[in-house]
Amino acid sequence: MTTFERIQELAKKKDKNLKEISLELGYSKNYLYTLKTKEPAADKLRVLADYFNVSVDYLLGREEKTSLAEKEGVFAFDGEPVTDEEVEFLKSVLAAKRATEKK
Repeated sequence: MTTFERIQELAKKKDKNLKEISLELGYSKNYLYTLKTKEPAADKLRVLADYFNVSVDYLLGREEKTSLAEKEGVFAFDGEPVTDEEVEFLKSVLAAKRATEKK
């Protein structure tokens, strides 16, 4: 899959078209379409990766997983790793639920 195809796929997940994203990022309305035939400059690639919350390596096709949770098996919610405090809270909620189910 090319960089352009990956960007196109990520745009669909955001329910946006490439023109909208280009303009949001301050690029010309057709900038992302130029990536069909060329690779983006490093500074623009970094901005795109940040915008889509993926790694530059993912956009370049050097890795297949989009998030840290997928790559490292980290428990995450809404794309962000869950903290130890949140894990403890979730454990207490589950323990309480199980206790009420046993009664």
